[in-house]
Amino acid sequence: MMKGLCRADEVFRLAALPPAPLILGDYRVTILPVGHFALDGGAMFGVVPKTLWSKRVAADEQNRIRLAQNCLLIEYGDQKLLLDSGVGGKFDEKYTALYAVEPSGGIVEALKRVNLTPEAIDTVMLTHLHFDHSGGLSAVDASGVVVPTFERARHLIHQGEWAHAHAPNLRDKASYLPQNLDPLRDLPGLELLSGDKNEVLPGLWLIRTGGHTSDHQILVLDTPQGGLIYWADIIPTRHHLGVPWVMGYDLYPVETMAVKVHWLKEAHDKGWFNVFEHDPDRAMAKLRLNEARQTYEWVEQTGELAETIEA
Repeated sequence: MMKGLCRADEVFRLAALPPAPLILGDYRVTILPVGHFALDGGAMFGVVPKTLWSKRVAADEQNRIRLAQNCLLIEYGDQKLLLDSGVGGKFDEKYTALYAVEPSGGIVEALKRVNLTPEAIDTVMLTHLHFDHSGGLSAVDASGVVVPTFERARHLIHQGEWAHAHAPNLRDKASYLPQNLDPLRDLPGLELLSGDKNEVLPGLWLIRTGGHTSDHQILVLDTPQGGLIYWADIIPTRHHLGVPWVMGYDLYPVETMAVKVHWLKEAHDKGWFNVFEHDPDRAMAKLRLNEARQTYEWVEQTGELAETIEA
């Protein structure tokens, strides 16, 4: 067993239930709450001063703010796709404490709550390979070996992100963990994407944005019956809707701002649902334009947790 790793079956079950499915044409989309962790509030809001961001979100005594891991399950016919995988269960005690990782069953338990197993997943899509997005792609088995969680699935990762994850710079090296990446190297289903747009299924796109990392991707679903945008780390929470509200973790913050300007208008004008991967209180919302301030605001979606949403 690798030193410092915890067995995946030693974590506890997460009590939260997933939101009801969203039906968009032939697609059925379910947000999978995988668990919670915490990161430094200053790093999460970059140049925005604490006097402003602390009005929106509370920090603990170590200046950390609580964040979610909201992954996405997409069903299209008999195909089942997963987007991102959360922190996973391989952190040792030091890093569990550092990032205030709350006990949960991770992505496997989240799938179990919707009556699925990892073997049911056909495709895994990754926005990028930071530990809080790729950690659930592998787990420590009963013999102490780190093994892929979705061994039969194809894994879609941008080739630029794959290359950078294996040769990171000093600024982001701590975000790419070998125990998350190594089990993926020999997967027969590993597919490295190129270019700025890749259509995974009809109307379902992975869009290279840059900004957070050079080859970070968002997911866009655009159907005649409505659409959805999964912002990943471009807009990690609803508190980051303001264009200048950019994370300090972003390698290319000016790129992030340009991406937000373009895709926020697109999402608003087309009435898309917006998924915030790290928002612990509001995983999904629509947008409205504040005419006076020329900014976009989130709109409460009533009944989201109570019944299937028809767009």
